[in-house]
Amino acid sequence: MVDGLTTEQLNKIPEGFNNNLAWHLGHVLITQQLLNYKLAGLSPKVSDEWIAKYRKGTKPEAPITEAEITDIKTQLTTSIADLEKDFSEGIFKNYKTYPTSYGVELTSIEDAVAFNNVHEAMHLGNVISMRKLV
Repeated sequence: MVDGLTTEQLNKIPEGFNNNLAWHLGHVLITQQLLNYKLAGLSPKVSDEWIAKYRKGTKPEAPITEAEITDIKTQLTTSIADLEKDFSEGIFKNYKTYPTSYGVELTSIEDAVAFNNVHEAMHLGNVISMRKLV
């Protein structure tokens, strides 16, 4: 959805929005890591800096560099394979129950994976809308 857009376009915050396309990319990556790994008592495969920068309730404080955008896009792709591998190896044993802001209670890795798809779909809708405005 964002291939072919410039770093400037990915950093533009359209009128009526609180964030930009680059932030959405980072946010869905971070959320996937927090919902699946952190809530299972495992270390996320992203930096604490990125978690602080892209977690729920944040917004871009400065332009996101082209290098960081490239890293995020790469990790969005590799995180899928990592999650599949880790899931098949059964590492998600100690999942901590988590009530989402959508009113859904996550009690297992299966719940987290399913909910993450809903979360990403919501952000995809924002990306589709924003893409037309940048």
